[in-house]
Amino acid sequence: MIQLKADCLIFQTSNGEHVPCSAEWVTLELMGDSAEIVDPALIENASAAVLHYFKHELNQYFVSVAEFARALETVLRSLGLKVSSSKSSEPQVAESDLRVLAHDAGKGFELFFFPTLREEMKRNLRHSPQVIRFRGLRGCVKQLSGSVRWNRRCEKLNDQIVEYLRECWDAERAGESCALVVV
Repeated sequence: MIQLKADCLIFQTSNGEHVPCSAEWVTLELMGDSAEIVDPALIENASAAVLHYFKHELNQYFVSVAEFARALETVLRSLGLKVSSSKSSEPQVAESDLRVLAHDAGKGFELFFFPTLREEMKRNLRHSPQVIRFRGLRGCVKQLSGSVRWNRRCEKLNDQIVEYLRECWDAERAGESCALVVV
């Protein structure tokens, strides 16, 4: 692997690409035109603080642009600037199909399905979404149980999957503001 420059992180864009960039350059891009009215030394120090936080305190070299923007906003506010991040009216949604996950579990049924479900939850949370949506619950349950019609076993498995998703969501989100939807 190529070694990063000391002032760089690998940023994950909204479309999933990984781009190595200088923290200061990303700071200037996020600040836009307002960077022109702020002291350049302040911008340099703020970006260095966020860079230090991710690299040395979290030991994290891969950062989403959203994570970096939130940390930068916190630093700039602590320096006395009034900062508000631009938020779109559409929440960022990570969506997964439970039927596909059940199919991927193959002949292992629930034995392989539940660990796959946890990994999918972790994968979705890495993108810092505002909503995680798991769809296809009914079809997934019927597929895992091998049932053609809904029955008591389906009902029980349905409840187990929802409870497991809640437990994973509680354990993995680490205080992030995120909603879980299962349909």
